[in-house]
Amino acid sequence: MELSLSSWMMIAFLVGLGLSAWKMYKFMPTKQLKDDDTTPQAQTELMDLILKIIKGSHGELTEKELHEMVTQHEDFDKEHFWRFNENKLRQLLHIHYAKNPDTKSIKDIHKKLHS
Repeated sequence: MELSLSSWMMIAFLVGLGLSAWKMYKFMPTKQLKDDDTTPQAQTELMDLILKIIKGSHGELTEKELHEMVTQHEDFDKEHFWRFNENKLRQLLHIHYAKNPDTKSIKDIHKKLHS
């Protein structure tokens, strides 16, 4: 029984497809990284720290000042949240605003925390 050229090409294609699929699988992350700050637990931890800082402030903070205060706080884990920047802070604040429709600014959050 002799295989035709097209059969050999199909076999080579399937072997190549299998090898490339295996290679992609090996390079895909399969376990969570230690410094993954996108988990709900990490975002909650970060939001709790942000709220703690807002509550302890005078309430007239800009996002840039809040970012600096968060990154310089003693409870801020620089190794875990090394990707934290002003954009991430804005995203977390917008999530908070969406969950609490009566707050639309840092000042509103401050008032709500003190009421």
